Amino acid sequence: MAALAAGIYPLLFYYTNNYRMINSWQHFLYFTGVFLAAPVAVFVLADGISRFSFLKTLRPYLLPFLNLFFFFFYLSIALYAGIDPRRSAFVFLMAAGLTFLIKRFFKQWVLLQLILAGIGLVSLIPVLVSQLNYSEAWKQQPDAIEKAVFKKKPNIYFIQPDGYLNFSELKKGYYSFDNSEFENFLTERKFKSYPGFRSNYAATLPSNSAMFMMKHHYYNEGSDFTEIIDAREVIVSDNSFLRILKNNGYNTFLLSEQPYFLTNKPELGYDFSNFSIDEVDFFTTGIGEPRNIFPVLKEQVLHSEGPDFFFVQIFRPGHIATRARDSKGVEQEKEKYRSRLQESNSKLQEILDFILEKDPEALIVIVADHGGFVGFHHTEETETKTTDRDLLHSVFSTILSVHWPENEIPEFDTQLKSSVNLFRILTAYLSEDTSYLSHLQDDSSYLIIKKGAPKGIYQCLDENGEVVFKKYRLE
Repeated sequence: MAALAAGIYPLLFYYTNNYRMINSWQHFLYFTGVFLAAPVAVFVLADGISRFSFLKTLRPYLLPFLNLFFFFFYLSIALYAGIDPRRSAFVFLMAAGLTFLIKRFFKQWVLLQLILAGIGLVSLIPVLVSQLNYSEAWKQQPDAIEKAVFKKKPNIYFIQPDGYLNFSELKKGYYSFDNSEFENFLTERKFKSYPGFRSNYAATLPSNSAMFMMKHHYYNEGSDFTEIIDAREVIVSDNSFLRILKNNGYNTFLLSEQPYFLTNKPELGYDFSNFSIDEVDFFTTGIGEPRNIFPVLKEQVLHSEGPDFFFVQIFRPGHIATRARDSKGVEQEKEKYRSRLQESNSKLQEILDFILEKDPEALIVIVADHGGFVGFHHTEETETKTTDRDLLHSVFSTILSVHWPENEIPEFDTQLKSSVNLFRILTAYLSEDTSYLSHLQDDSSYLIIKKGAPKGIYQCLDENGEVVFKKYRLE
């Protein structure tokens, strides 16, 4: 009982706060072994060893120490999604010190842990219910676009620099950056940039899942703007645009600096990924030391038999600090963003020059997932109502620059306003069938608001990018 009490609350806590990242059977079996089976085995073994006469003086302290150590060790794992030697050493010393205080009240302490586990279960239930009640109706297309037949099949390079703002917004508002060098670099290479382009959602997963599915999901009507139900499965396992590509004979490649899309070990729908599912840790946020993807990209391009689709994800410039405790303040966060923007420019220039040298008639699309959030102290401030035009565009404004094959730009490219319609418009271009444009989605942008207004999903920018504040209601 002491062993189970040490692990069950941290296990429930970890699931409640990270469910979308670990909702696989592999994770369930692994965590059951780590949080429950492992402490039981250790406790039973230690209890048996302590029965030897020369250890009898330590026996009364053994179970309290092990319980305290495992409990706080698991909590540190749950809070930081990983094991750190310094934290583990601190937990060991803390458990040793608390053992002498808790020994007399050990049964009451175990009872308290079990009560916490009960509270943890109550907290987890709504998360599980939302998963069970999840409707996939939003994924259904209003037409037969998934059966589109391409009349032209260039290699497609979909390059996503995380948090890269649109050139039109970088020049003003809370940014006021001179990014003309990179903007001119793209112009010289016959890229067309689209001012005012923006994302529909405020984070990587909701933005990309809506973009690849070409439909709005409205955050699954949930309360977490970064993690939505089955977003990773939508992005890397199966989505409408991926089906269109496969139906048209495309080879598909997923190249990312981080395994962020793979944390819950989803089934891969791409033919190739530079990260394998097996090398993704069970305890991870998917963010760590970035992997250099350029050598892999070069190898795949040089051995290409085409037609190919490359999803290239670059985690720069990113966005400002997520939480208040990590923020350095508005100005310092702005300067950090500016520095990362230059780093992103260097990476993009290297990649683009190589692609254009080897594949000059490629369709290259550079588009970000969301903005950089500069102007806020931290990203969680977006959950508080604001009608500040520049702050909202700091959240949603994204770069869109396209290298159209043979510089033949479709006349309907004027409808490129937001990411949810990007792949539908590209499908119309590649299939030369404008009937698919009859079912474009609303170009509005949405936020989850928790403060300053009744909690809910709000339309914050309308289809023209103008500020509105209207609560979304399910029709």
